[in-house]
Amino acid sequence: MSFQNNCKSDKIPGPIRGGNGLNGICEKVCIQCDKVIDMCMKQETLSDVDVTLTNVTPSAGLVQPYTFVSATATSTQATVSDLIVTPLKEDSCFARVQCTVTVPVQVNFTDANGVQGSGSATVSVTRDVILHTSAPSVMPYSIVATVSLYSAQGTYQSGDSFTLTACLTTILKVVMQVQLLVPSYGYCYIPPCQEYTEQVCDGIFDLPLYPQECGVDTRCKCNLNSNC
Repeated sequence: MSFQNNCKSDKIPGPIRGGNGLNGICEKVCIQCDKVIDMCMKQETLSDVDVTLTNVTPSAGLVQPYTFVSATATSTQATVSDLIVTPLKEDSCFARVQCTVTVPVQVNFTDANGVQGSGSATVSVTRDVILHTSAPSVMPYSIVATVSLYSAQGTYQSGDSFTLTACLTTILKVVMQVQLLVPSYGYCYIPPCQEYTEQVCDGIFDLPLYPQECGVDTRCKCNLNSNC
C-alpha cells in the first residue's frame, strides 16, 4: 500500500475532489518552513563556455585528445556569491539583487581509445534582477538559486579543458525561515508497504479447474431427466 492506492482518502494528501474543503479540519498547527517571498526564472542558452576539469576519473591511463559527450549539473542547488541587495528608493519592499550564480557540473567524455571518463567543473553566470524582499523585520531572508544545466554540444580544447554550449535554467528565490499557523486535518495515515512480487502464477491460478466445452451454454447442464 502507499498514499496513492490506499482507501483512507480522508487521511492522505491529495486534491479536494468535491464538497467543502473546510469539513474535517480539526486543529491549527504551527509548522516551521522556508517561506518563498518572491522568485523569478531565467532560461538561456550559454555559448562558448570554457571549463577546466578537476577530479578527473579515471585518474590515470587516459589518452588525449578527448571527445566531449555531455555535461549536466550535479546539483539543483547553486552557490550564490558576490551578493549585493540594494533597496529601491520608491518602494523599500523591493530591491535590486546582483549576484553570481555558480553551477556545479559533471562533464563526460571519451579518450582517444574510447575509454569513458568524467570530471568536475563549474559554470558561473551573473544576475541583476528586481525581487520583492519584504518589509524590514528581525528575521533575515536569504537569496538562493535553483538550477538545471545540460549540454550535448562541446569541443575539446587541450589538457583537461572543454568549450561548451549549455542550456541553463536559473530560479532565484527570496526565502525566509518562518513559523506558520495553518489549519490541519490531523496526522497523515501511513499505510503498510506493498511488497513487489512477480505474481508469475496469477494467470495459472485464474484458470478453471476443468475445461469448459466450447459453444455450450454453461448456465445449464443437461442430464437424462431434464430438457435444456
